[in-house]
Amino acid sequence: MPSPRFLRHPVLFVLFGATASFCTYACMNAFRRGITATAFEGLVFAGVNYKIWLVTAQVLGYATSKGLGIRFVSELTPARRAATLIGLMIVALLALLGFALVPAPWNIPLLFLNGMPLGMVYGIMLGFLEGRRQTDALVAGLTASFIFAAGLVKTVGLTIRDSWGVSEFWVPFVTGSLFVLPLLVSVYGLTLLPPPTDEDRALRTERRPMNADERRTFIATFRPGLVLLIVSYVLLSAFRDFRDNFGPEIVRATGLTNPAVFTQTETLIALGTLVMMGSMQVVKDNFRAFRYLNGLMLLAGALVGLSTWAYQQGLLSPGVWYTLVGMGIYMAYVPCNGLYFERLVASFRYVSTVGFMVTLADWYGYLGSVAVLLYKNFGQPNISYLSFFIYAAYGMAALYVVLVAFSFRYFRKKYRLYREEAVAAT
Repeated sequence: MPSPRFLRHPVLFVLFGATASFCTYACMNAFRRGITATAFEGLVFAGVNYKIWLVTAQVLGYATSKGLGIRFVSELTPARRAATLIGLMIVALLALLGFALVPAPWNIPLLFLNGMPLGMVYGIMLGFLEGRRQTDALVAGLTASFIFAAGLVKTVGLTIRDSWGVSEFWVPFVTGSLFVLPLLVSVYGLTLLPPPTDEDRALRTERRPMNADERRTFIATFRPGLVLLIVSYVLLSAFRDFRDNFGPEIVRATGLTNPAVFTQTETLIALGTLVMMGSMQVVKDNFRAFRYLNGLMLLAGALVGLSTWAYQQGLLSPGVWYTLVGMGIYMAYVPCNGLYFERLVASFRYVSTVGFMVTLADWYGYLGSVAVLLYKNFGQPNISYLSFFIYAAYGMAALYVVLVAFSFRYFRKKYRLYREEAVAAT
C-alpha cells in the first residue's frame, strides 16, 4: 500500500509515526495492565496472595513470550507485522474474557495466556520505526506511551470498578475492550509509514531480519558489554515492574488515595522522558548519542537512590517522591527499549534488527521480575510493599550505576578499536 503524500514531509512524518506508535502501544497496555487496578483483598490460595498469583502468572507468560520472540521477532518480515500485532492482542483480550468467566483460582492460568502474546508486541512495533533518521523521535513517542498508559490504565480500571460497579474479575476485560477500536485505527496508521530511504540506511545502517547464526554472531561480537548491560536491565525491569504492578498498594501506604494520582504522575514522567529522548534526534554522530544515553542512564540510577533518601528524610512529599522515582526508572529504562541499541548498531555499522536485542534484554528482564515477586512473597512476606520498594530502590540504584558504567567502558574501548581498524583499512 503506497504511503500518503503528506508523510513525505519530515515533520508530519514524525508526528504521524510517533502518534500511531504511541496509540498502538497504549492500547496494548490496556490489554495487559487492567489487572494492576484491582486488589482482590482477602483472597489467598496455597498461602499466597491471589494478586501475586495473577501478576506472577502474567509476567511468566510475558517472559515466555519474550523468549519465543527472540527468534520470532527477529525473523518476522515487514509484510506480516500488522496482522500479527492485531492477532496477538485479540488472543490476549480473549484470555481476559476467560479470566472473568472462570472462577478463582482456576482462572490464574488465563493470566499466563494473556501475557503470552503481548510480550512480542513491542519488538514487532520497533520494526516499523527503526533504522531511520527520525527513529529517536519515533521511539520516544512509542516509549512515552507505556509510561503514560501505565497510569491511564490504572485510573480507567479503578473508575470502572468504583463508578460503573463492575466486578474486579471483569475489570481487566472491560478495560481492554474500550481500546479495541483505537487499536485497529492506530495499527492501520503504522502500516502507512513508508520504508526507510537510502539516506536513512546510509546514516543508521541497513536493518533486516536475523537468522540464528547472525544472532549468535552478534552476541559473540559484543558479549562482555551486553552481559553487563542486560544484568543492569534485569535489575531495572524488576524494579519498574514491581512499581507498576503494586503502585496502588505503594501509594496508598504513603497516604495518597486519589486514583488520578497515577495518570498525573505518569503523564509528567512521560512528557519529561519524551522531551529528553526526542532531543537525541539532533545528535547526528551515533557514538556521541550513545555516550549521552549512557550518561543519562547513570544520572537516572542516581536519581532513584537520592530521591528515596530525600523522601525518608522528610525532604520530599510522597507524590513528588513517587514521581521522581518513576522519572529515574524511565530515564534509564526507555533508552534500552530502542534508542540504546539503535545507536549502538549504527555506531558499529552492524546490519541487524533492534527488535532482536530489545526482546533478548526483555526476556531476562521479566525473568528477573518473576524472581522479585517470588522473593517478596516467600522471602519477605511480612514487609509492606512500601518498605520493600524503598529497600529495593537503594539496592537497584547502587548496582545499576556500577554495571552501566562498566558496560559503557567496554563499548567505548571497542569503538576506539573499531575506528582505528576502519582508518587503517582506508
